[in-house]
Amino acid sequence: MNIQNEKCVMVLNEELPLGILANTAGIMGITLGKYIPETVGVTVLDKSQHPHLGIITTPVPILKTTQDKIKQIRQQLYLPDFKELIVVDFSDVAQSCNVYDEYIEKASQTLEDDFTYFGIAIYGNKKLVNKLTGSLPLLR
Repeated sequence: MNIQNEKCVMVLNEELPLGILANTAGIMGITLGKYIPETVGVTVLDKSQHPHLGIITTPVPILKTTQDKIKQIRQQLYLPDFKELIVVDFSDVAQSCNVYDEYIEKASQTLEDDFTYFGIAIYGNKKLVNKLTGSLPLLR
C-alpha cells in the first residue's frame, strides 16, 4: 500500500440508529480486510508479552451523509473512472437476511435502484476517493 497515493474511507447513513451504524462499519471493515490484507499490520506484543493482532496501519475516516448521497456515490462508483477502487456496500437487502444464501437470493431479485444503502466503504487512489467523499463531514 502506498500511503501517499491511497486512501480508505467509510461513509455511513447519518439517519440510522447507532447500533445499525456500528454493525455496518464492522461488516464493511471485515470485508475490506479480506480484499486489502496488506493494510493490516503485524501482531504486536505488549510489555507483558501478550499478543494483540494487527490492525489496519492507516486511518480510516468514518464520514456521514444522507441515504440519498450514499446512493449517489454508489451510482458514481459504477462508472469506468472509478472501476479500480475497492468498494464494499451494506444495504437493507443484506441486513434483512439471516443467512448468506438468503442474501444471494434476495439481491438477485432486487434492482439496484431498490437498495437502501446503510454505508459504503471505498479504498484506492486518494484523488478518486477524495473526489467522491472529500466534502463529507466526519461522523461524530
